[in-house]
Amino acid sequence: MNIESQIMNAAIEAVKALYGQDVPEKMVQLQKTRSEFEGHLTLVVFPFLKISKKNPEQTAQEIGQYLADHCEAVASFNVVKGFLNLVVAPAAWLSLLADIEADECYGHKQATDGSPLVMIEYSSPNTNKPLHLGHVRNNLLGWSLAQIMQANGNKVVKTNIVNDRGIHICKSMLAWRKWGNGETPETSGKKGDHLIGDYYVAFDKHYREEVKELMAQGMDEEKAKQEAPLIKEAHEMLVKWEQNDPEVRALWEKMNNWVYAGFDETYQKMGVSFDKIYYESQTYLKGKAKVEEGLAKGLFERHADNSVWADLTNEGLDQKLLLRSDGTSVYMTQDIGTAEMRFQDYPIDKMIYVVGNEQNYHFQVLSILLDRLGFKWGKELVHFSYGMVELPNGKMKSREGTVVDADDLMELMVSDALKAADEAGKNADLSDAEKREIARIVGMGALKYFILKVDARKNMLFNPEESIDFNGNTGPFIQYTYARIRSILRKVSSVSSSLSLSNVLSDKEIELIQKMSEYPAAVEQAGKDYSPSGIANYCYELTKIFNQFYHDYSILNEEDDQKRQTRLVLARNVAKVIKNGMALLGIEVPERM
Repeated sequence: MNIESQIMNAAIEAVKALYGQDVPEKMVQLQKTRSEFEGHLTLVVFPFLKISKKNPEQTAQEIGQYLADHCEAVASFNVVKGFLNLVVAPAAWLSLLADIEADECYGHKQATDGSPLVMIEYSSPNTNKPLHLGHVRNNLLGWSLAQIMQANGNKVVKTNIVNDRGIHICKSMLAWRKWGNGETPETSGKKGDHLIGDYYVAFDKHYREEVKELMAQGMDEEKAKQEAPLIKEAHEMLVKWEQNDPEVRALWEKMNNWVYAGFDETYQKMGVSFDKIYYESQTYLKGKAKVEEGLAKGLFERHADNSVWADLTNEGLDQKLLLRSDGTSVYMTQDIGTAEMRFQDYPIDKMIYVVGNEQNYHFQVLSILLDRLGFKWGKELVHFSYGMVELPNGKMKSREGTVVDADDLMELMVSDALKAADEAGKNADLSDAEKREIARIVGMGALKYFILKVDARKNMLFNPEESIDFNGNTGPFIQYTYARIRSILRKVSSVSSSLSLSNVLSDKEIELIQKMSEYPAAVEQAGKDYSPSGIANYCYELTKIFNQFYHDYSILNEEDDQKRQTRLVLARNVAKVIKNGMALLGIEVPERM
Protein backbone atom coordinates (compact mmCIF):
# COMPACT_ATOMS: atom_id res chain seq x y z
CA MET A 1 0.00 0.00 0.00
CA ASN A 2 1.42 3.42 -0.88
CA ILE A 3 2.15 6.08 1.75
CA GLU A 4 -0.88 8.25 0.91
CA SER A 5 -3.27 5.30 1.23
CA GLN A 6 -1.74 4.33 4.61
CA ILE A 7 -2.16 7.87 5.93
CA MET A 8 -5.71 8.22 4.53
CA ASN A 9 -6.80 4.98 6.22
CA ALA A 10 -5.15 6.04 9.46
CA ALA A 11 -6.86 9.46 9.29
CA ILE A 12 -10.28 7.78 8.90
CA GLU A 13 -9.45 5.60 11.95
CA ALA A 14 -8.32 8.70 13.88
CA VAL A 15 -11.63 10.53 13.33
CA LYS A 16 -13.55 7.42 14.37
CA ALA A 17 -11.40 6.85 17.50
CA LEU A 18 -11.29 10.52 18.57
CA TYR A 19 -14.80 11.68 17.67
CA GLY A 20 -16.80 8.47 17.25
CA GLN A 21 -17.85 9.04 13.65
CA ASP A 22 -17.18 7.25 10.32
CA VAL A 23 -16.09 9.55 7.49
CA PRO A 24 -15.98 8.73 3.74
CA GLU A 25 -12.63 8.65 1.95
CA LYS A 26 -13.50 11.73 -0.14
CA MET A 27 -13.51 13.86 3.03
CA VAL A 28 -9.82 13.09 3.61
CA GLN A 29 -7.91 15.72 1.64
CA LEU A 30 -4.16 15.01 1.39
CA GLN A 31 -1.85 17.26 -0.60
CA LYS A 32 1.87 17.84 -1.02
CA THR A 33 3.20 20.11 1.77
CA ARG A 34 4.10 23.59 0.55
CA SER A 35 7.85 24.14 0.32
CA GLU A 36 7.93 26.85 3.02
CA PHE A 37 6.65 24.42 5.69
CA GLU A 38 8.26 21.36 7.23
CA GLY A 39 6.64 18.11 6.08
CA HIS A 40 5.92 15.96 3.05
CA LEU A 41 2.13 15.62 3.06
CA THR A 42 -0.54 17.92 4.47
CA LEU A 43 -3.93 16.86 5.78
CA VAL A 44 -6.66 19.51 5.57
CA VAL A 45 -8.70 19.29 8.79
CA PHE A 46 -11.48 21.82 8.04
CA PRO A 47 -13.92 19.12 6.81
CA PHE A 48 -13.74 17.46 10.29
CA LEU A 49 -14.56 20.53 12.42
CA LYS A 50 -18.32 19.82 12.57
CA ILE A 51 -17.51 16.34 13.87
CA SER A 52 -14.74 17.35 16.35
CA LYS A 53 -16.67 20.46 17.54
CA LYS A 54 -13.23 22.02 18.21
CA ASN A 55 -11.19 24.75 16.53
CA PRO A 56 -8.90 23.91 13.55
CA GLU A 57 -5.61 23.97 15.53
CA GLN A 58 -6.90 21.70 18.29
CA THR A 59 -8.47 19.26 15.81
CA ALA A 60 -5.23 19.12 13.78
CA GLN A 61 -3.18 18.62 16.97
CA GLU A 62 -5.33 15.68 18.11
CA ILE A 63 -5.43 13.95 14.70
CA GLY A 64 -1.66 14.56 14.28
CA GLN A 65 -0.90 12.96 17.65
CA TYR A 66 -3.07 9.95 16.79
CA LEU A 67 -1.29 9.47 13.45
CA ALA A 68 2.18 9.80 15.05
CA ASP A 69 1.19 7.13 17.62
CA HIS A 70 -0.65 4.70 15.33
CA CYS A 71 0.63 5.11 11.74
CA GLU A 72 4.12 3.80 10.96
CA ALA A 73 4.40 6.05 7.90
CA VAL A 74 4.21 9.23 10.06
CA ALA A 75 7.39 10.22 11.92
CA SER A 76 6.26 13.63 13.26
CA PHE A 77 3.87 16.48 12.58
CA ASN A 78 3.34 20.23 12.93
CA VAL A 79 0.20 22.35 12.75
CA VAL A 80 -0.18 25.58 10.77
CA LYS A 81 -3.69 26.95 11.31
CA GLY A 82 -6.09 24.28 9.96
CA PHE A 83 -3.37 22.39 8.12
CA LEU A 84 -1.71 19.31 9.58
CA ASN A 85 1.78 18.90 8.04
CA LEU A 86 3.07 15.34 8.28
CA VAL A 87 6.72 14.25 8.12
CA VAL A 88 6.91 10.79 6.55
CA ALA A 89 9.26 8.27 8.21
CA PRO A 90 12.45 7.43 6.21
CA ALA A 91 11.61 3.70 6.46
CA ALA A 92 8.31 4.39 4.66
CA TRP A 93 10.15 6.16 1.82
CA LEU A 94 12.65 3.31 1.49
CA SER A 95 9.84 0.76 1.56
CA LEU A 96 8.11 2.71 -1.24
CA LEU A 97 11.37 2.80 -3.24
CA ALA A 98 11.62 -1.00 -2.84
CA ASP A 99 8.05 -1.35 -4.20
CA ILE A 100 8.89 0.85 -7.22
CA GLU A 101 12.07 -1.18 -7.79
CA ALA A 102 10.11 -4.46 -7.77
CA ASP A 103 7.66 -3.37 -10.48
CA GLU A 104 9.02 -3.13 -14.05
CA CYS A 105 5.74 -1.60 -15.26
CA TYR A 106 5.41 0.69 -12.23
CA GLY A 107 2.55 3.17 -12.64
CA HIS A 108 0.93 1.32 -15.56
CA LYS A 109 -2.16 -0.89 -15.27
CA GLN A 110 -2.61 -4.00 -17.41
CA ALA A 111 -5.81 -4.59 -19.38
CA THR A 112 -7.89 -7.64 -18.41
CA ASP A 113 -10.65 -9.55 -20.22
CA GLY A 114 -13.24 -7.23 -18.73
CA SER A 115 -11.42 -3.97 -19.54
CA PRO A 116 -13.26 -1.42 -21.70
CA LEU A 117 -12.30 -1.20 -25.38
CA VAL A 118 -11.29 2.29 -26.47
CA MET A 119 -10.96 3.04 -30.17
CA ILE A 120 -8.82 6.02 -31.17
CA GLU A 121 -8.97 7.49 -34.68
CA TYR A 122 -6.10 9.66 -35.83
CA SER A 123 -4.17 10.70 -38.96
CA SER A 124 -7.03 10.77 -41.56
CA PRO A 125 -4.88 11.75 -44.56
CA ASN A 126 -6.01 12.47 -48.13
CA THR A 127 -4.41 10.38 -50.88
CA ASN A 128 -3.67 13.42 -53.05
CA LYS A 129 -0.73 14.82 -51.08
CA PRO A 130 1.96 13.94 -48.52
CA LEU A 131 1.58 14.37 -44.75
CA HIS A 132 2.35 17.86 -43.41
CA LEU A 133 3.10 19.56 -40.08
CA GLY A 134 -0.58 19.49 -39.03
CA HIS A 135 -0.62 15.70 -39.57
CA VAL A 136 2.53 15.44 -37.44
CA ARG A 137 0.73 16.95 -34.44
CA ASN A 138 -2.33 14.80 -35.12
CA ASN A 139 -0.37 11.53 -35.37
CA LEU A 140 1.79 12.24 -32.33
CA LEU A 141 -1.25 13.12 -30.20
CA GLY A 142 -3.19 10.06 -31.39
CA TRP A 143 -0.32 7.65 -30.78
CA SER A 144 0.47 9.09 -27.34
CA LEU A 145 -3.19 9.05 -26.33
CA ALA A 146 -3.35 5.35 -27.28
CA GLN A 147 -0.33 4.57 -25.05
CA ILE A 148 -1.82 6.56 -22.14
CA MET A 149 -5.23 4.87 -22.41
CA GLN A 150 -3.49 1.48 -22.49
CA ALA A 151 -1.39 2.37 -19.42
CA ASN A 152 -4.70 3.06 -17.65
CA GLY A 153 -5.78 -0.55 -18.17
CA ASN A 154 -7.94 -0.12 -21.28
CA LYS A 155 -7.89 -2.30 -24.37
CA VAL A 156 -7.03 0.04 -27.24
CA VAL A 157 -7.59 -0.15 -31.01
CA LYS A 158 -5.70 2.44 -33.06
CA THR A 159 -7.48 3.27 -36.28
CA ASN A 160 -7.13 5.52 -39.33
CA ILE A 161 -9.71 6.62 -41.92
CA VAL A 162 -8.10 7.38 -45.28
CA ASN A 163 -9.85 9.92 -47.51
CA ASP A 164 -9.22 8.06 -50.77
CA ARG A 165 -12.12 9.23 -52.95
CA GLY A 166 -13.70 12.45 -54.15
CA ILE A 167 -13.00 15.36 -56.45
CA HIS A 168 -9.58 16.21 -54.91
CA ILE A 169 -8.33 12.67 -55.64
CA CYS A 170 -9.59 12.94 -59.25
CA LYS A 171 -7.66 16.21 -59.69
CA SER A 172 -4.26 14.55 -59.12
CA MET A 173 -5.31 11.51 -61.23
CA LEU A 174 -6.34 13.72 -64.14
CA ALA A 175 -3.14 15.81 -63.92
CA TRP A 176 -0.99 12.65 -63.98
CA ARG A 177 -2.90 11.28 -66.97
CA LYS A 178 -2.45 14.59 -68.85
CA TRP A 179 1.13 15.53 -67.98
CA GLY A 180 2.68 12.51 -66.25
CA ASN A 181 4.22 10.76 -69.28
CA GLY A 182 4.00 7.48 -67.34
CA GLU A 183 6.17 8.80 -64.46
CA THR A 184 6.34 6.48 -61.41
CA PRO A 185 8.02 6.66 -57.97
CA GLU A 186 10.73 4.33 -59.38
CA THR A 187 11.47 6.38 -62.52
CA SER A 188 11.36 9.74 -60.66
CA GLY A 189 13.13 8.63 -57.45
CA LYS A 190 10.35 10.34 -55.48
CA LYS A 191 8.23 8.92 -52.67
CA GLY A 192 4.77 8.05 -54.05
CA ASP A 193 2.90 10.55 -51.86
CA HIS A 194 5.24 13.38 -52.94
CA LEU A 195 4.89 12.43 -56.60
CA ILE A 196 1.07 12.52 -56.44
CA GLY A 197 1.21 15.76 -54.42
CA ASP A 198 3.19 17.36 -57.24
CA TYR A 199 0.40 16.48 -59.72
CA TYR A 200 -2.24 17.89 -57.38
CA VAL A 201 -0.28 21.17 -57.40
CA ALA A 202 0.07 20.95 -61.20
CA PHE A 203 -3.70 20.58 -61.58
CA ASP A 204 -4.26 23.68 -59.46
CA LYS A 205 -1.75 25.71 -61.48
CA HIS A 206 -3.32 24.84 -64.86
CA TYR A 207 -6.85 25.25 -63.48
CA ARG A 208 -6.08 28.76 -62.21
CA GLU A 209 -4.72 29.70 -65.63
CA GLU A 210 -7.95 28.48 -67.29
CA VAL A 211 -10.08 30.47 -64.84
CA LYS A 212 -7.96 33.58 -65.49
CA GLU A 213 -8.39 33.13 -69.25
CA LEU A 214 -12.18 32.78 -69.01
CA MET A 215 -12.37 35.88 -66.81
CA ALA A 216 -10.29 37.79 -69.39
CA GLN A 217 -13.02 36.85 -71.92
CA GLY A 218 -15.60 38.59 -69.69
CA MET A 219 -16.90 35.70 -67.53
CA ASP A 220 -17.35 36.40 -63.79
CA GLU A 221 -15.05 34.50 -61.39
CA GLU A 222 -17.66 32.15 -59.90
CA LYS A 223 -18.88 31.04 -63.35
CA ALA A 224 -15.31 30.73 -64.65
CA LYS A 225 -14.46 28.36 -61.78
CA GLN A 226 -17.38 26.12 -62.75
CA GLU A 227 -16.87 26.33 -66.53
CA ALA A 228 -13.09 25.74 -66.66
CA PRO A 229 -12.53 22.60 -68.82
CA LEU A 230 -10.21 20.97 -66.23
CA ILE A 231 -12.74 21.05 -63.38
CA LYS A 232 -15.42 19.67 -65.70
CA GLU A 233 -13.11 16.81 -66.69
CA ALA A 234 -12.34 16.10 -63.03
CA HIS A 235 -16.09 15.90 -62.28
CA GLU A 236 -16.58 13.56 -65.23
CA MET A 237 -13.80 11.36 -63.86
CA LEU A 238 -15.50 11.30 -60.43
CA VAL A 239 -18.80 10.19 -62.02
CA LYS A 240 -16.93 7.43 -63.88
CA TRP A 241 -15.24 6.39 -60.61
CA GLU A 242 -18.64 6.17 -58.88
CA GLN A 243 -19.93 4.09 -61.83
CA ASN A 244 -16.98 1.68 -61.40
CA ASP A 245 -15.41 2.54 -64.78
CA PRO A 246 -12.59 -0.09 -65.08
CA GLU A 247 -10.00 2.29 -66.56
CA VAL A 248 -10.55 5.04 -63.97
CA ARG A 249 -10.63 2.51 -61.12
CA ALA A 250 -7.36 0.90 -62.29
CA LEU A 251 -5.62 4.30 -62.41
CA TRP A 252 -7.06 5.18 -58.98
CA GLU A 253 -5.75 1.94 -57.46
CA LYS A 254 -2.30 2.32 -59.01
CA MET A 255 -1.85 5.90 -57.81
CA ASN A 256 -3.30 5.25 -54.34
CA ASN A 257 -0.88 2.33 -53.87
CA TRP A 258 2.03 4.67 -54.59
CA VAL A 259 0.69 7.04 -51.95
CA TYR A 260 0.20 4.27 -49.35
CA ALA A 261 3.80 3.12 -49.77
CA GLY A 262 4.89 6.74 -49.18
CA PHE A 263 2.64 7.13 -46.13
CA ASP A 264 3.97 3.88 -44.63
CA GLU A 265 7.52 5.19 -44.85
CA THR A 266 6.52 8.45 -43.12
CA TYR A 267 4.57 6.65 -40.39
CA GLN A 268 7.53 4.35 -39.76
CA LYS A 269 9.92 7.30 -39.38
CA MET A 270 7.41 8.95 -37.05
CA GLY A 271 7.08 5.77 -34.98
CA VAL A 272 3.29 5.47 -35.30
CA SER A 273 1.10 2.66 -36.62
CA PHE A 274 -2.52 1.46 -36.71
CA ASP A 275 -4.36 -1.73 -35.83
CA LYS A 276 -6.97 -1.18 -38.53
CA ILE A 277 -7.22 1.19 -41.50
CA TYR A 278 -10.60 2.12 -42.99
CA TYR A 279 -11.06 3.68 -46.43
CA GLU A 280 -13.70 6.22 -47.32
CA SER A 281 -14.26 4.40 -50.64
CA GLN A 282 -15.56 1.45 -48.57
CA THR A 283 -17.54 3.41 -45.96
CA TYR A 284 -19.48 6.06 -47.91
CA LEU A 285 -22.06 3.60 -49.31
CA LYS A 286 -22.55 2.12 -45.82
CA GLY A 287 -23.27 5.66 -44.59
CA LYS A 288 -25.88 6.21 -47.30
CA ALA A 289 -27.59 2.93 -46.35
CA LYS A 290 -27.57 3.90 -42.67
CA VAL A 291 -29.13 7.30 -43.47
CA GLU A 292 -31.84 5.62 -45.60
CA GLU A 293 -32.52 3.29 -42.65
CA GLY A 294 -32.84 6.32 -40.32
CA LEU A 295 -35.16 7.96 -42.87
CA ALA A 296 -37.42 4.89 -42.89
CA LYS A 297 -37.59 5.05 -39.07
CA GLY A 298 -38.63 8.71 -39.19
CA LEU A 299 -35.33 9.94 -37.65
CA PHE A 300 -34.53 12.13 -40.70
CA GLU A 301 -36.61 13.88 -43.35
CA ARG A 302 -36.55 14.12 -47.14
CA HIS A 303 -37.05 17.57 -48.69
CA ALA A 304 -38.86 18.33 -51.95
CA ASP A 305 -35.59 18.37 -53.95
CA ASN A 306 -34.92 14.77 -52.77
CA SER A 307 -32.15 15.77 -50.32
CA VAL A 308 -32.13 14.18 -46.83
CA TRP A 309 -31.74 16.26 -43.65
CA ALA A 310 -31.53 15.80 -39.86
CA ASP A 311 -33.50 18.35 -37.84
CA LEU A 312 -31.36 19.28 -34.81
CA THR A 313 -33.34 22.35 -33.70
CA ASN A 314 -34.47 20.59 -30.49
CA GLU A 315 -30.78 20.23 -29.56
CA GLY A 316 -30.24 23.95 -30.11
CA LEU A 317 -28.54 23.41 -33.49
CA ASP A 318 -29.75 23.82 -37.08
CA GLN A 319 -30.70 21.41 -39.88
CA LYS A 320 -27.91 19.16 -41.15
CA LEU A 321 -27.64 17.87 -44.74
CA LEU A 322 -26.97 14.10 -44.92
CA LEU A 323 -27.59 13.27 -48.61
CA ARG A 324 -27.53 15.78 -51.48
CA SER A 325 -30.48 15.98 -53.91
CA ASP A 326 -28.53 13.85 -56.42
CA GLY A 327 -28.10 11.15 -53.74
CA THR A 328 -24.37 11.74 -53.16
CA SER A 329 -23.02 11.65 -49.62
CA VAL A 330 -21.37 14.36 -47.49
CA TYR A 331 -18.60 13.92 -44.86
CA MET A 332 -21.17 13.38 -42.12
CA THR A 333 -22.69 10.45 -44.06
CA GLN A 334 -19.25 8.91 -44.48
CA ASP A 335 -18.53 9.23 -40.75
CA ILE A 336 -21.81 7.45 -39.98
CA GLY A 337 -20.83 4.67 -42.41
CA THR A 338 -17.36 4.35 -40.85
CA ALA A 339 -18.92 4.18 -37.36
CA GLU A 340 -21.24 1.40 -38.57
CA MET A 341 -18.31 -0.64 -39.96
CA ARG A 342 -16.21 -0.16 -36.82
CA PHE A 343 -19.09 -1.13 -34.57
CA GLN A 344 -19.48 -4.35 -36.56
CA ASP A 345 -15.74 -5.05 -36.26
CA TYR A 346 -15.21 -4.23 -32.56
CA PRO A 347 -17.27 -4.08 -29.32
CA ILE A 348 -16.41 -0.39 -28.81
CA ASP A 349 -17.03 1.11 -25.34
CA LYS A 350 -15.51 4.52 -26.06
CA MET A 351 -14.65 6.25 -29.33
CA ILE A 352 -12.07 9.05 -29.46
CA TYR A 353 -11.62 11.12 -32.64
CA VAL A 354 -8.32 13.05 -32.83
CA VAL A 355 -9.30 15.88 -35.19
CA GLY A 356 -8.46 19.61 -35.32
CA ASN A 357 -10.64 22.19 -33.56
CA GLU A 358 -12.06 23.53 -36.86
CA GLN A 359 -14.26 20.38 -36.79
CA ASN A 360 -15.80 21.00 -33.33
CA TYR A 361 -19.31 21.55 -34.74
CA HIS A 362 -19.07 18.48 -36.99
CA PHE A 363 -18.43 16.19 -34.01
CA GLN A 364 -21.13 17.83 -31.91
CA VAL A 365 -23.59 16.89 -34.69
CA LEU A 366 -22.06 13.43 -35.27
CA SER A 367 -22.49 12.58 -31.58
CA ILE A 368 -26.22 13.43 -31.71
CA LEU A 369 -26.77 11.52 -34.98
CA LEU A 370 -24.93 8.38 -33.82
CA ASP A 371 -26.89 8.41 -30.57
CA ARG A 372 -30.13 8.74 -32.58
CA LEU A 373 -29.12 5.82 -34.76
CA GLY A 374 -28.59 3.65 -31.67
CA PHE A 375 -24.80 3.50 -31.24
CA LYS A 376 -24.28 3.01 -27.49
CA TRP A 377 -21.13 5.18 -27.44
CA GLY A 378 -22.64 7.91 -29.67
CA LYS A 379 -23.57 10.32 -26.89
CA GLU A 380 -20.23 9.84 -25.11
CA LEU A 381 -17.98 10.03 -28.16
CA VAL A 382 -14.89 12.12 -27.46
CA HIS A 383 -13.69 14.69 -29.96
CA PHE A 384 -10.04 15.19 -28.93
CA SER A 385 -9.91 18.67 -30.41
CA TYR A 386 -6.47 20.22 -30.92
CA GLY A 387 -5.16 23.57 -32.13
CA MET A 388 -3.11 24.58 -35.15
CA VAL A 389 0.67 24.19 -35.26
CA GLU A 390 2.84 26.62 -37.18
CA LEU A 391 6.52 27.34 -37.77
CA PRO A 392 8.17 30.72 -37.27
CA ASN A 393 7.99 32.41 -40.70
CA GLY A 394 10.79 31.68 -43.08
CA LYS A 395 12.26 28.86 -40.98
CA MET A 396 11.57 26.26 -43.56
CA LYS A 397 10.06 26.19 -47.05
CA SER A 398 8.19 23.16 -48.32
CA ARG A 399 7.96 22.11 -51.96
CA GLU A 400 4.66 23.97 -52.44
CA GLY A 401 5.78 26.93 -50.38
CA THR A 402 2.59 26.86 -48.30
CA VAL A 403 2.66 23.79 -46.06
CA VAL A 404 5.52 22.18 -44.17
CA ASP A 405 6.15 18.65 -45.36
CA ALA A 406 6.39 16.00 -42.59
CA ASP A 407 9.31 14.13 -44.22
CA ASP A 408 11.31 17.36 -44.68
CA LEU A 409 10.65 18.35 -41.07
CA MET A 410 11.78 14.98 -39.66
CA GLU A 411 14.92 15.05 -41.82
CA LEU A 412 15.72 18.56 -40.58
CA MET A 413 15.27 17.49 -36.93
CA VAL A 414 17.66 14.54 -37.27
CA SER A 415 20.34 16.58 -39.07
CA ASP A 416 19.98 19.37 -36.45
CA ALA A 417 20.42 16.78 -33.66
CA LEU A 418 23.59 15.46 -35.32
CA LYS A 419 24.96 19.00 -35.68
CA ALA A 420 24.11 19.94 -32.07
CA ALA A 421 25.80 16.78 -30.72
CA ASP A 422 28.93 17.43 -32.82
CA GLU A 423 29.14 21.05 -31.66
CA ALA A 424 28.71 20.01 -28.01
CA GLY A 425 31.47 17.40 -28.41
CA LYS A 426 29.11 14.59 -27.37
CA ASN A 427 29.94 12.39 -30.38
CA ALA A 428 33.71 12.08 -30.11
CA ASP A 429 34.05 8.36 -29.34
CA LEU A 430 31.14 7.03 -31.42
CA SER A 431 31.08 5.28 -34.79
CA ASP A 432 29.21 6.96 -37.67
CA ALA A 433 26.38 4.40 -37.41
CA GLU A 434 26.01 5.10 -33.66
CA LYS A 435 26.05 8.86 -34.26
CA ARG A 436 23.29 8.58 -36.87
CA GLU A 437 21.11 6.34 -34.68
CA ILE A 438 21.47 8.63 -31.64
CA ALA A 439 20.73 11.66 -33.87
CA ARG A 440 17.54 9.91 -35.07
CA ILE A 441 16.42 9.18 -31.48
CA VAL A 442 17.28 12.69 -30.25
CA GLY A 443 15.93 14.55 -33.30
CA MET A 444 12.61 12.70 -33.23
CA GLY A 445 12.47 12.99 -29.43
CA ALA A 446 12.95 16.76 -29.73
CA LEU A 447 10.15 17.06 -32.29
CA LYS A 448 7.70 14.86 -30.38
CA TYR A 449 8.37 16.34 -26.96
CA PHE A 450 8.12 19.95 -28.15
CA ILE A 451 4.73 19.26 -29.75
CA LEU A 452 3.34 17.08 -26.94
CA LYS A 453 4.39 19.24 -23.97
CA VAL A 454 1.91 21.93 -25.09
CA ASP A 455 -1.74 21.62 -24.05
CA ALA A 456 -3.27 20.06 -27.18
CA ARG A 457 -6.20 22.49 -27.24
CA LYS A 458 -3.90 25.47 -27.79
CA ASN A 459 -2.48 26.71 -31.07
CA MET A 460 1.29 26.42 -31.00
CA LEU A 461 4.45 27.62 -32.68
CA PHE A 462 6.97 24.85 -33.35
CA ASN A 463 10.54 26.11 -33.24
CA PRO A 464 13.03 23.46 -34.46
CA GLU A 465 16.08 25.25 -32.99
CA GLU A 466 14.52 25.67 -29.55
CA SER A 467 13.32 22.05 -29.47
CA ILE A 468 16.82 20.58 -29.92
CA ASP A 469 18.33 22.41 -26.91
CA PHE A 470 20.03 20.10 -24.37
CA ASN A 471 18.90 22.36 -21.51
CA GLY A 472 15.44 23.43 -20.37
CA ASN A 473 12.07 21.82 -20.96
CA THR A 474 13.04 19.80 -24.04
CA GLY A 475 13.16 16.16 -25.14
CA PRO A 476 16.99 16.12 -25.48
CA PHE A 477 17.39 17.41 -21.88
CA ILE A 478 15.35 14.46 -20.57
CA GLN A 479 17.03 11.98 -22.94
CA TYR A 480 20.48 13.24 -21.91
CA THR A 481 19.64 12.73 -18.22
CA TYR A 482 18.50 9.18 -18.95
CA ALA A 483 21.74 8.46 -20.88
CA ARG A 484 23.77 9.94 -18.01
CA ILE A 485 22.10 7.60 -15.48
CA ARG A 486 22.69 4.60 -17.77
CA SER A 487 26.35 5.62 -18.00
CA ILE A 488 26.62 5.70 -14.16
CA LEU A 489 25.02 2.26 -13.90
CA ARG A 490 27.40 0.79 -16.51
CA LYS A 491 30.32 1.74 -14.28
CA VAL A 492 29.25 -0.57 -11.44
CA SER A 493 29.38 -4.34 -11.72
CA SER A 494 25.93 -4.80 -10.15
CA VAL A 495 23.26 -2.93 -8.21
CA SER A 496 21.65 -4.88 -5.39
CA SER A 497 17.92 -4.42 -4.90
CA SER A 498 18.07 -4.78 -1.11
CA LEU A 499 17.85 -1.46 0.70
CA SER A 500 18.97 -0.88 4.28
CA LEU A 501 15.98 0.47 6.17
CA SER A 502 18.32 2.09 8.72
CA ASN A 503 19.61 4.43 6.03
CA VAL A 504 19.26 8.16 6.60
CA LEU A 505 17.87 9.87 3.51
CA SER A 506 18.66 13.42 2.44
CA ASP A 507 15.85 15.84 1.58
CA LYS A 508 16.77 15.61 -2.13
CA GLU A 509 16.55 11.80 -2.06
CA ILE A 510 13.15 11.94 -0.36
CA GLU A 511 12.00 14.52 -2.93
CA LEU A 512 12.98 12.11 -5.73
CA ILE A 513 11.12 9.16 -4.17
CA GLN A 514 8.09 11.37 -3.54
CA LYS A 515 8.13 12.56 -7.16
CA MET A 516 8.32 8.95 -8.41
CA SER A 517 5.42 8.07 -6.10
CA GLU A 518 3.31 10.61 -8.04
CA TYR A 519 3.85 8.82 -11.38
CA PRO A 520 0.82 6.46 -11.19
CA ALA A 521 -1.46 9.44 -10.38
CA ALA A 522 0.07 11.43 -13.28
CA VAL A 523 -0.70 8.53 -15.67
CA GLU A 524 -4.25 8.25 -14.33
CA GLN A 525 -4.85 12.01 -14.63
CA ALA A 526 -3.47 12.09 -18.19
CA GLY A 527 -5.97 9.34 -19.06
CA LYS A 528 -8.89 11.22 -17.50
CA ASP A 529 -7.95 14.51 -19.17
CA TYR A 530 -6.77 12.97 -22.48
CA SER A 531 -3.59 14.92 -21.90
CA PRO A 532 -0.14 13.86 -23.18
CA SER A 533 1.17 17.24 -21.95
CA GLY A 534 0.58 16.06 -18.35
CA ILE A 535 3.03 13.18 -18.89
CA ALA A 536 5.58 15.44 -20.65
CA ASN A 537 5.52 17.90 -17.75
CA TYR A 538 5.83 15.09 -15.19
CA CYS A 539 8.92 13.67 -16.99
CA TYR A 540 10.49 17.14 -17.07
CA GLU A 541 9.88 17.75 -13.35
CA LEU A 542 11.32 14.35 -12.35
CA THR A 543 14.38 14.96 -14.57
CA LYS A 544 14.91 18.42 -13.06
CA ILE A 545 14.78 17.04 -9.49
CA PHE A 546 17.24 14.26 -10.39
CA ASN A 547 19.69 16.79 -11.88
CA GLN A 548 19.53 18.91 -8.71
CA PHE A 549 20.19 15.78 -6.63
CA TYR A 550 23.06 14.70 -8.91
CA HIS A 551 24.59 18.18 -8.64
CA ASP A 552 24.53 18.07 -4.81
CA TYR A 553 25.40 14.42 -4.11
CA SER A 554 27.94 12.00 -5.49
CA ILE A 555 26.73 8.53 -6.43
CA LEU A 556 29.81 6.54 -7.47
CA ASN A 557 32.25 8.33 -5.12
CA GLU A 558 30.04 8.02 -2.02
CA GLU A 559 32.13 6.14 0.58
CA ASP A 560 29.24 4.88 2.72
CA ASP A 561 28.16 1.58 1.12
CA GLN A 562 24.54 1.87 2.25
CA LYS A 563 24.18 5.39 0.87
CA ARG A 564 25.87 4.51 -2.42
CA GLN A 565 23.63 1.48 -2.80
CA THR A 566 20.47 3.53 -2.10
CA ARG A 567 21.53 6.21 -4.61
CA LEU A 568 22.21 3.60 -7.30
CA VAL A 569 18.74 2.08 -6.76
CA LEU A 570 17.26 5.58 -6.82
CA ALA A 571 19.04 6.44 -10.09
CA ARG A 572 18.03 3.16 -11.71
CA ASN A 573 14.37 3.73 -10.89
CA VAL A 574 14.41 7.35 -12.02
CA ALA A 575 15.74 6.04 -15.37
CA LYS A 576 12.98 3.41 -15.47
CA VAL A 577 10.21 5.94 -14.79
CA ILE A 578 11.67 8.37 -17.38
CA LYS A 579 11.83 5.57 -19.97
CA ASN A 580 8.25 4.41 -19.24
CA GLY A 581 6.92 7.98 -19.18
CA MET A 582 8.64 9.00 -22.42
CA ALA A 583 7.36 5.79 -24.07
CA LEU A 584 3.82 7.07 -23.37
CA LEU A 585 4.76 10.02 -25.61
CA GLY A 586 6.18 7.69 -28.27
CA ILE A 587 9.70 8.91 -27.45
CA GLU A 588 12.72 6.60 -27.32
CA VAL A 589 15.58 7.19 -24.86
CA PRO A 590 19.20 6.44 -25.90
CA GLU A 591 21.52 4.34 -23.74
CA ARG A 592 24.30 6.84 -24.46
CA MET A 593 24.59 10.34 -25.87
